[in-house]
Amino acid sequence: MTPKVNRRTKIVATVGPGSESADMIARLIQAGVNVFRLNFSHGTADQHTRVAKRIRKQASIAGVYVGILADLQGPKIRISSFRDEAIQLAQGDRFRLDLNLGEGEGDSHGVGLDYRELCTSVSRGDILLLDDGRLRLRVETVTESAVDCTVLIGGKLSSRKGINRLGGGLAAPALTSKDMADIDDLARVEPDFVAVSFVSSAEDIYQTRKLLQKHNLESGIIAKIERAEVVADENVLNGIIRASLGVMVARGDLGVEVGDAQLIGIQKSLIAKARAMDRVVITATQMMESMIDNPMPTRAEVFDVANAVLDGTDAVMLSAETAVGKYPVEVVTAMSEAALGAERQSVTRTSRYRLDRQFADAQETIAMSAIYAANHYGSVRGIACLTESGSTPLLMSRLSSGLPIFGLSSNAQTLQKLSLCRGVVPLFFDASVFAADEVESRAIEFLMDDGYLFKGDSILLTKGTEMGQSGSTNIMKILPVN
Repeated sequence: MTPKVNRRTKIVATVGPGSESADMIARLIQAGVNVFRLNFSHGTADQHTRVAKRIRKQASIAGVYVGILADLQGPKIRISSFRDEAIQLAQGDRFRLDLNLGEGEGDSHGVGLDYRELCTSVSRGDILLLDDGRLRLRVETVTESAVDCTVLIGGKLSSRKGINRLGGGLAAPALTSKDMADIDDLARVEPDFVAVSFVSSAEDIYQTRKLLQKHNLESGIIAKIERAEVVADENVLNGIIRASLGVMVARGDLGVEVGDAQLIGIQKSLIAKARAMDRVVITATQMMESMIDNPMPTRAEVFDVANAVLDGTDAVMLSAETAVGKYPVEVVTAMSEAALGAERQSVTRTSRYRLDRQFADAQETIAMSAIYAANHYGSVRGIACLTESGSTPLLMSRLSSGLPIFGLSSNAQTLQKLSLCRGVVPLFFDASVFAADEVESRAIEFLMDDGYLFKGDSILLTKGTEMGQSGSTNIMKILPVN
């Protein structure tokens, strides 16, 4: 017999009308979803609370730990609405963005918007991008209350579409009044992770954490990287990454602001930077968008997922594909297969980092040593990590290895957080109910019973001298499975 094959890369799936029923959530968990995203740009707090309860119930039935990510809307800058809901613009047309036009007053000549600072944020020659870059306008003149533009790339423009400036610079505070109200409602949802949109500085993360702590929430904060000025300033970017549990490469708005040609290099750099700084990273937006309407992905989409996996992303995310798509189960299955295919490549099992770095403490030393040993000792089938806070398996997951890291803990909150870490299998194991000299053999029995180990294998085990104490990991053993 062979041990279970575990996909190392995690899958985040957005819940929406096409996937919010209990039956569909159960099927998506079975297909391989590790974390469900609740998009607070849509729906009410009551709806999100009900869906969160369904997710937890179905995860419990399936006997797995599945995380919940609450994604705050943030300050998306949008045009107002049209009289006829949509207009058609052609190349060469003149079009005005007018602060004096209200809701429902837009037409083919102009439209209002909700960003009062636009007239002081742009100048002649700037390129404005509407509807995720599908339409392009060149700024011709700017007055106190309006921006007159020439259409460079036309098309259909409907109400409430977003506005970006090529190169970035249209900035509003990351946390809006809506976001703050949504954070107040998160006490009912109790998410494992909270994503903050359009982050501009580490202060946005600190502010979010303070607001969460008012409700006794210790959710891991994910910073969505989607502003051109953030990726252009290494000090600002590093500060944001350090302040967060992890980052999301939010390729929609980021790609619009920096241009698609620059995006792939930025994606690779962000993944590498997050891993080097011991943070998790999610790669998101349009990964398998054709599967909204089609049961099979394109070859390019499979390559896109595989490329992110080869770069070391912790997770790949589905948005509209599962929220409103026709084939939510099929798209998760396709993404899982693409990730597994990439993980079979030797580059994903080779550690190249930190060979010249001094370790900060015993815990990091043990974590790094365990991965090195596992990669160079052929009979080892995995690493069993007895953990209280989850920090040791997180550190281990920053290095490349083809072996599973079993995060064994009795702390449910820790296990939920580990659902997002690449290569980590979160499993409930209460070491405190066993005598100290029995813990190792009981852990091996537990993994054998679940089909992760077989007689004749070896397992690397890490633990602390003081069991149940966070940050105390200082022991590593190689144990035979008898």
